Amino acid sequence: MAPGSDLDHRGTPFTPRLLDDLLSAVRDLSTGRPRLGHVLLDEAEFSGDARIDDAHVTGVASFGGARFGGGVSCVGTRFEGDLRFGEAKVAHDAWFDGAEILGAAWFHTAEIAGALRFAVESIGGNAVFQDLGVGGDATFSGTEFLGIALFTGARIGGAAWFNGAAFRQDARFTKASLAHTAWFDGAWFDRDARFDSATMGGDASFHGAYFRQGAGFSGAEITGDAGFDGAEIHGTLAFRKAAFEKTAMLGPLAFAGTLDLSGAVFRSAVTIEAAARNIRCRRTRWSTTATLRLSHAEVDLTDAVLDFPVSVTGRPRPVVPDDGEESTGQDPTDPGVRLTSLRGVDAAQLALNEIDLTHCHFIGAVHLDQLGLEGRCPLPPPPEGWRWTRRRTLIEEHHWRATRYAASGWTPAPAGASIPQPTVLAPVYRQLRKALEDGRNEPGAADFYYGEMEMRRHDPESSRGERALLRLYWATSGYGLRATRALGWLLLAVTATVLAIMLWGLPQDDPKARSTGKVSGDSITLVTDTPDPAGPRGPYRGRVTAKRFEKSVRVVVNSVVFRSSGQQLSPIGTYVEMASRIVEPALLGLAALAVRSRVRR
Repeated sequence: MAPGSDLDHRGTPFTPRLLDDLLSAVRDLSTGRPRLGHVLLDEAEFSGDARIDDAHVTGVASFGGARFGGGVSCVGTRFEGDLRFGEAKVAHDAWFDGAEILGAAWFHTAEIAGALRFAVESIGGNAVFQDLGVGGDATFSGTEFLGIALFTGARIGGAAWFNGAAFRQDARFTKASLAHTAWFDGAWFDRDARFDSATMGGDASFHGAYFRQGAGFSGAEITGDAGFDGAEIHGTLAFRKAAFEKTAMLGPLAFAGTLDLSGAVFRSAVTIEAAARNIRCRRTRWSTTATLRLSHAEVDLTDAVLDFPVSVTGRPRPVVPDDGEESTGQDPTDPGVRLTSLRGVDAAQLALNEIDLTHCHFIGAVHLDQLGLEGRCPLPPPPEGWRWTRRRTLIEEHHWRATRYAASGWTPAPAGASIPQPTVLAPVYRQLRKALEDGRNEPGAADFYYGEMEMRRHDPESSRGERALLRLYWATSGYGLRATRALGWLLLAVTATVLAIMLWGLPQDDPKARSTGKVSGDSITLVTDTPDPAGPRGPYRGRVTAKRFEKSVRVVVNSVVFRSSGQQLSPIGTYVEMASRIVEPALLGLAALAVRSRVRR
C-alpha cells in the first residue's frame, strides 16, 4: 500500500484499529493526510466507529450496503469522485462536516440511527438522499448543492437544518418525513423547490429564504407554523391539498406571485398573513376559526368550506411590485384586497372587512343574508351619465346589462362566461340587503333593495301587471329611495294642479247666498241657498291673475297635506282637487320615505 493506492475491500470486516492501520499505510507525508484512489468498501462491516477524517480520495468512494456498528466520520475529507452510501446502515452518528464532494453524493435508502451532519462546502454532482432514514437531527447548513438535490421519501427523526443551504438545481423533498422543526432560514432555491406530500412534524421555517421559481407544498402535512418572514419568492407558492394540523400562523408572506391554498385543510385556529398578487382558496376547508390578514391581493374563495367563523381583513401594507422587492411607501392607486368569487361558499360564517367587492361573483353562494360586511367594502357603480341611478351594484348585473346596452359602459362578461338573468340576481340582492339590515346599515341596504326591485322589474317571468306596477313605482320615486325624483314629480303635479285650478277650477265669481220667501196666510217661509259656482268665462289670459293664483295655491297646498281649503270650485275644479288629494300626498309620502331610508340609523 502507498499513497494514492486503490482500496478494494468489499465485504471485509473492519475493526477501528485495522482501518487506522490501512489509512496510515496510504498517508501522504507531504500533507499528512491519507490519500487514496478508488475506495470500494461495499457491504463492508465496521465493528466500531469508522473514522476517515481529513482524507483525500481521488476516485470513487463507495460504501454501498456497508454496516457500521458505531458511527462514521469523514470530517474534512475531500472526495474528488462520487461518494456512495446507498443502503448503508450506521448504528450511531454520521459526520461529514467540512468535507468537499466534487462528484455526486448517493445516500439512497441509507439508515443512520443517530444524527447526520452534512454541513459540507459543496456537492458537485447530484445529491441523492432518496428514502434516507435518520434517527436524529440532519444538518445540511451552508451546503451548496450544485446538482439536483433529491430527498424524496427521506425520514428525519429529529430537526432538519438547511440554514443557508444553496440549491442550484431542483430541490425535491417529495414525501419526505421531517418529524420536528425544518429550518430553511436563508436557504437559496435557484430552481424548482418541491415539498409535495411531505410531512413536517414541527415548524417549517423559511425566514429570509429565496425562491427563484416558487415552491410547492401540495399535499404536504404541516403540524407547526410555517414562517416566511423576509423571504423573497418569485412565482407561485402552492399549498394545494395541504393539511395544517396545529398550525397557528402561516406567514407573514410578501411576494408578487400567487399563493395557492386550493383544497388545503386547516384543522386548528390559524392566522394567515399574506401580501401577494393572487391568493387562491378554492375548496379550502377551515375546520376551526381563522383570520386572514391580507394586502394587495385578488382572493378567490370559490367552493371554500367554512365550518367555523372566518374573517378576511384587508389592511394597508407596503406594495409588492413585480420584482418581488417590497417598496417603502403605499401606492395610493392600489385598490387593496379584491375578492373575486364567493361561488359555492356558505357565507353564514364569513366576515369581510375592508375588502373590495368590485369584481366579486356572488351567484352560487348560500346564506348571503348572514354575510358580515364591515368597514369599506366597495361594489361596482353603474356607468356615468344621467340615464343610470348612482348606487352599488353587483358585477353579475353589469354582465347582464352589457348584453342589453352594449355601448353604455356596463362591464361585459369574460368570453365564455354564462350570463346571469334577473330571476337569479333578485334573490342575491335580497339576501345582501338583509345582511346589511341586520348589521344596522340601513342606508347601505337601500342600494341592494333598489337592485332587487330592478331585477324584479326586468324579470320576464313576472306578470305584466306586476312589472307595470314596478315600472310606475320606479318612475315616480325610484322604488321609494330617490327623494329628488318623488319631489320632482310632486313639483310637477303641484304646478299642473295650480294651473288647472286657476284656468278651469275657480269660478268666475264666488256665488252669494240668496233668500227666497213665500207668504201663505199669516206665515212667511224663507229659503236661503247658494247657487252652483259657474265656470270661468272669457279668455285664458284674463283668468291668470294674482288673486286667482293665490287661491289656487291655497287649494293645492291643502290638497297635498290632505286637507280641504273650503274654496268653492267649479265642477272641473272639484275633480282636479279630488285627484290632487290622492296623487300629491302619495308623492310627498314617497319623498319622505326616500329621505328616511337614507338617514335611518
